[in-house]
Amino acid sequence: MGNIATHVTPPSTGTSAPVTGLRGLVADWSSDRQAFHVAWGKAMMWFFLLSDTFIFGSFLTGYMTVRMSTTVPWPNPSEVFALHVGGADIPLLLIAVMTFVLITSSGTMAMAVNCAYRRDRVNAARLMFVTAAFGAMFVGMQAFEWTKLIVDEGVRPWSNPMGAAQFGSTFFMITGFHGLHVTAGVIYLIVVAVRLLRGRYDGPKAGASAGNYQIVEIAGLYWHFVDLVWVFIFALFYLW
Repeated sequence: MGNIATHVTPPSTGTSAPVTGLRGLVADWSSDRQAFHVAWGKAMMWFFLLSDTFIFGSFLTGYMTVRMSTTVPWPNPSEVFALHVGGADIPLLLIAVMTFVLITSSGTMAMAVNCAYRRDRVNAARLMFVTAAFGAMFVGMQAFEWTKLIVDEGVRPWSNPMGAAQFGSTFFMITGFHGLHVTAGVIYLIVVAVRLLRGRYDGPKAGASAGNYQIVEIAGLYWHFVDLVWVFIFALFYLW
């Protein structure tokens, strides 16, 4: 009887050598795990904010160039954005309130992120709702400001009875683009807060005390960026 040759396969350890270099980077991205030692979602938010910085920077640079090069007098912001209260025009009153509301929303958002770090999802969600409410108030006041300029002052994107025609186009473009970001942020915060309350980020087996609430920090990055951009718009458009 001949011998039967047998081949013994070594037991698998279940692990494989990590892939390094460019292939490792691609593998990380394609498997939605981690890249650049930063969580996937946070890295993508930073990329988005960086691209948005270039867009807002281009808009504000174009605005400053137009304003310095025009030969037609530029409208006085203290007069254009004054609010008639008690029989007197108060310069920049509405803008000051809008700025206060938006800065306050940054504080509530920071408190929400702090609650998320402590795994307190209920209070984190509540503070996100409060932040969204502040954002909605800001958008409402901005709509009032636009209505006042269009209906009462006669300002249009292509014309301006108070001076340089470029005033209307730059104002509506920059504040409108920023208002669009605030509106998107309000919707984003509400969606995340609702999912947070429903336990969407707790995982299949983890309880509320062990959830991964990094999404709150990512939403906070976006909201703080929107607030920071408003500071530049406020300084360059309303105070200059």
